Amino acid sequence: MFGTLAYYTTRFHRSFTAFTTARLQELGLSFGSLFPVVYVGKHPGCTQAQLTAALGMDWGYSQRCITKLVEDGFLTRQKEGRAYHLALSPKGEEAFAASHQVFFDWDREVLKALDPAEQEQLFALLGKIQKKEGAAPSTKP
Repeated sequence: MFGTLAYYTTRFHRSFTAFTTARLQELGLSFGSLFPVVYVGKHPGCTQAQLTAALGMDWGYSQRCITKLVEDGFLTRQKEGRAYHLALSPKGEEAFAASHQVFFDWDREVLKALDPAEQEQLFALLGKIQKKEGAAPSTKP
């Protein structure tokens, strides 16, 4: 068990979650808000349906998350036709910058044990696994 990819993935996920949560709490965000904020920051004007599909979220969870982000002032939701389009508010822009940067900061901390060639090799191998497996084994039917 301890020498498996699943074990290491779980340990890295916990480490990333703790690292990210500490940074996001300073802004009033939760870990669950990270990916929606980053997605809207990279896709301004997207619809909630696009965000939900791209992030593989459950519709109900997506609705609650977006509603909270709008109520907390991180996102704006503008109705155009039959769909609502999402954008970052000024507060959301600040959160996006911090949310986006946390990926690079965590990588820098975790990867400092590897030299640049080892880091490149690690990413090449992980990319090979992801491509072959279609990102990950699916639990969806």
